[in-house]
Amino acid sequence: MQECEPINPIAATKAELRRSMQALRDALPAANRVAAAEALAARGLPVPVPEGTVVSAYSPLKSEISPVPLMRRLADVGAKLALPVVVARGKPLVMRAFAFGDVLGSGVWGIREPKPEAPEVYPDILLVPLLAFDRAGFRLGYGAGHYDVTIARLRAMKPIWTIGVAFAAQEVPEVPRERHDEKLDFVLTESEVIDLRGR
Repeated sequence: MQECEPINPIAATKAELRRSMQALRDALPAANRVAAAEALAARGLPVPVPEGTVVSAYSPLKSEISPVPLMRRLADVGAKLALPVVVARGKPLVMRAFAFGDVLGSGVWGIREPKPEAPEVYPDILLVPLLAFDRAGFRLGYGAGHYDVTIARLRAMKPIWTIGVAFAAQEVPEVPRERHDEKLDFVLTESEVIDLRGR
């Protein structure tokens, strides 16, 4: 008789929170989404962005807040942009150079991503999508572990800033956490900049 694997209660709690937060985010009106993205762009980043700084963002999936207006502002002040490419579950993302006007391919879940010929880069600033966040600096992703391993890898290489990008409605009192979960430095919402360093 085959033994059942023990149930991980934290993983089960995360899965339930993912479902509820996805539904909450999906229910936000389209006009609110657009206004939130523009508010982020108008405010800019809470850290210095010298010319040539590599900023990795993301292609918005479904109801994620769009970083595109903010990316355009960053490009205008001389930042070099990048987008993530999914290699495999649990593996670090490969960040490839991106500029507006580039022709993108279609990756996992149909996410728009740079083509293989785009050079790999190592960001100074990561803009990170999420389903939920808390004021201790933890985020809830989609469960594949891509950003946790990517952040850990980059932090082992050099100093970086990790900045979650979210709607204010995605804040929760506490994100269930596991040992491998990496903390964010900031979260940007349409209403505030949340500094999570030292928490």
